[in-house]
Amino acid sequence: MTPNEHSSHTFLLTIITLIIFLLSSTPLSSSSSSSSNKPFSKIIAFGDSFTDTGNTVSETGPSGFNFVSNLPYGMTFFHRSTNRYCDGRLVIDFVAEALKLPYIPPYRSGGGAPNGVNFAVAGSTAIEHKFFVKNNLTFDITPESLGTQLNWFNKYLGKQGCGQNNQGKCGALFDDALVWVGEIGANDYAYAAETKLSKSIQSLAIRRVSNFLEAVLKKGAKYVVIQGLPPTGCLTLAMFLAPTDDRDELGCVRSVNTQSHTHNTLLQAKIQDLRKRYPKSTIVYADYENAYRDIMHSSSKYGFKEAFKVCCGSGSGLYNYDFISVCGSPAAKPCSNPTQYINWDGVHLTEAMNKAVSGLILQGRHSHPSFQDLISRKRSQV
Repeated sequence: MTPNEHSSHTFLLTIITLIIFLLSSTPLSSSSSSSSNKPFSKIIAFGDSFTDTGNTVSETGPSGFNFVSNLPYGMTFFHRSTNRYCDGRLVIDFVAEALKLPYIPPYRSGGGAPNGVNFAVAGSTAIEHKFFVKNNLTFDITPESLGTQLNWFNKYLGKQGCGQNNQGKCGALFDDALVWVGEIGANDYAYAAETKLSKSIQSLAIRRVSNFLEAVLKKGAKYVVIQGLPPTGCLTLAMFLAPTDDRDELGCVRSVNTQSHTHNTLLQAKIQDLRKRYPKSTIVYADYENAYRDIMHSSSKYGFKEAFKVCCGSGSGLYNYDFISVCGSPAAKPCSNPTQYINWDGVHLTEAMNKAVSGLILQGRHSHPSFQDLISRKRSQV
């Protein structure tokens, strides 16, 4: 090797080493590098596994969820597990990208960051956990609920100097914060499936979500997005369990989708009431249900070839799914192209589906008022 060749080789190795160091030491962040013209400086998120970015996999989280700590979870985009219930990004991640913010850290990883905090917990319910324990409707894996998340939220506000005796500081905190309430309530209905408590569950779940939203608004939240339930009858697990004669026009489980639709209808009525009572706040309903339905009606347009079969599963049966070989178990394997699948593991969606849904909510017509209108209202206040 000539001296010039040696010098070039050394320079190339130095550059490669620097790139590897930066990739390994930089925290998860959005793909956008622009820091100008951001409508919000932080996102405060709540919800269940569809929004959880790591709260169930922590030193204090339940051991029953550790399967999500390893590949193939996270195989797409991140190429490693990030403790998300997906092969890659969630809707909340696409929200952060749209707002040019880093991805939101889970509360249990350290209490939050300058760009916000995520309180969502996989398995979380709208109704308090003791209700399900009392009625023998849970395996006691995740004792968290919206009430738990509200308690964490209050602790977080206290650490920000926004306590009960300092509402002025709260106002300043919420001036620049988007509050995102991801879907919540699906686990409540799942726990009570095939029981006589479905009506009670519906009434209680709506009441708990409404009370939670009011508590957040009373704290001073000014820009709030509330996600409705997806058509949960289209998830693989529902398809796997339901009789084949229980189907709707999408080919999904009719009874389960009817339940989700009724929940969303009641939720929107509560939101409308909250708008009247808190006119200074902008409250957006993110229509997850109809965004999902639109995608199902035009699945090929979005590149989907499998509406119900899971990408990561057992390799057997109509849906590539069974209880013994779920994703994360040694017998389950991921598909080679998750972008062609809507369902990731039977209960959660692929990154491709999350991207499609978030696009319709953030840039399309499936938010009321539109998300772009919320951004415009925020900028008009600056």
